[in-house]
Amino acid sequence: MAGIGKREAVDFEDLLPEMADKLGGEGLIRELCNGFQLLMDKDRGVITLESLRRNSAVLGLQDMREDELVSMLKDGDLDGDEALNQMEFCVLMFRLSPELMEESWVWLEQGLQEELNSNSNNNKRPLS
Repeated sequence: MAGIGKREAVDFEDLLPEMADKLGGEGLIRELCNGFQLLMDKDRGVITLESLRRNSAVLGLQDMREDELVSMLKDGDLDGDEALNQMEFCVLMFRLSPELMEESWVWLEQGLQEELNSNSNNNKRPLS
C-alpha cells in the first residue's frame, strides 16, 4: 500500500552521448535545434509551459507530471522570461546529460591545453 497515490518520476534515458558519437558535434546541435522546433510555441518562437505541455508527447515525454514540466522550464530559463529560447534549451539538454557534460569538460580542457601549448610555442623565438 505504500506506493498507492504516489507516481514515480519519468525515467530519463540519456541518449545525448550516443547521438554525439553518431552525429558528431554539429549533427548533435542540429538535432537539438530540431527538438527545440518541435517543442516551441510557433507564434512566440520560444518554449513555454503551454507549448511544452502540448508538444511533449512528440518527444516521448507525455508521462511527465506538471511539476516536472515546470521544473524543467525553470531550470533552463536563464533570462527569467518564463520561456526557453533555443540557446537555453540546448544548454539545458547538455546539463541534463551528465555523461555529455563530463565529456564537454574533457574537450574544454584539451582545447585549453592545446591553446596554451600553441601560445607557448609561439612565444619561444630563437635569439639572434
